[in-house]
Amino acid sequence: MTTEGKKGKLDGRYDCLKLENQLCFPLYACSKEVIRKYKPLLDRLDLTYTQYIAMMVLWDKKHTNVKEMGKALFLDSGTLTPLLKKLEQKGYLERHRMETDERNLMVSITKKGMDLREEAVKIPEQIGSCICLKSEEAMQLYELLYKVLSATSKDTDE
Repeated sequence: MTTEGKKGKLDGRYDCLKLENQLCFPLYACSKEVIRKYKPLLDRLDLTYTQYIAMMVLWDKKHTNVKEMGKALFLDSGTLTPLLKKLEQKGYLERHRMETDERNLMVSITKKGMDLREEAVKIPEQIGSCICLKSEEAMQLYELLYKVLSATSKDTDE
């Protein structure tokens, strides 16, 4: 084997470290770019993206415990607690301990929080128009991303 042959073989060993060979990079970059598209829309509502997804949980459930909300959003309590405090200060939700179990912190949406839903209802369509995917492609991507989330969250659940 020549030196050139060895060099080529050694270089190939590191192909897995090339940016274009990483699944994590396009996931990261897409996430960042999509969230950037949300920013001007959410600025009008005075919400961050993370606050917006927390409100989505509350618009759906109306009342939930913090642990379940964190699980639904893939957020830990260190991230969720200050976010919920901020939303409570804005009057969108109320936090309270369960009477039967003081360790369990509950979150309930307020009327003001429900009213915000009327302003937010246009956002998904506006975002959809920014992303050039056919509905079938969007559904395939959605299913694949949740498959990845499911597989990776099993590691953290155990």
